[in-house]
Amino acid sequence: MIGFCMTGSFCSFSKSLAVLLKLAEKYEILPIMSENAYFLDTKFGKAEDFRKKVEDICKKQIVRTIPDAEPIGPSVVLDCLVVCPCTGNTLSKVALGITDTAATMAIKAQLRNCRPVLVALATNDGLSGSAPNIAKLLQRKNVFFVPFAQDSPFKKKNSLVCDFEKVRDALDAALMGEQIQPILAT
Repeated sequence: MIGFCMTGSFCSFSKSLAVLLKLAEKYEILPIMSENAYFLDTKFGKAEDFRKKVEDICKKQIVRTIPDAEPIGPSVVLDCLVVCPCTGNTLSKVALGITDTAATMAIKAQLRNCRPVLVALATNDGLSGSAPNIAKLLQRKNVFFVPFAQDSPFKKKNSLVCDFEKVRDALDAALMGEQIQPILAT
């Protein structure tokens, strides 16, 4: 079973849902959402609509609280946990050992059991505030990244976004304990 965790990069939700749909063709998926991803309506859509799409694709209820995510590891064994999209906020919390959302609890539980976590980065501060934390996680065992690049270098010079088309290939590599290369997309 694959865990699919969505965090609050709302502008990336449509791409993440497309990835989820493709992954669901091959894998049984456990959906997980951070509280913000689960509850917040934004200019990109209503939270209720996203939740319905995720649950329809996965045919499972979304894990959305810390207590719901805590069994991941001891009793719910995931082959890999895909965090798509992964915000700089979530990434930084994981790098610093902070567990205060369903997403960070799921990631902590997965890593506690030495199981792979695949990060599909989507953050406006990847080349600024989140950069040191990206570097920390690039060195961490069992953390893998979907190749990423600047998404709009002249308008948002610090922004990094993964290549959503490469999530499936990156997942296949992570399941074998390998980082897909090259990690910097072009």
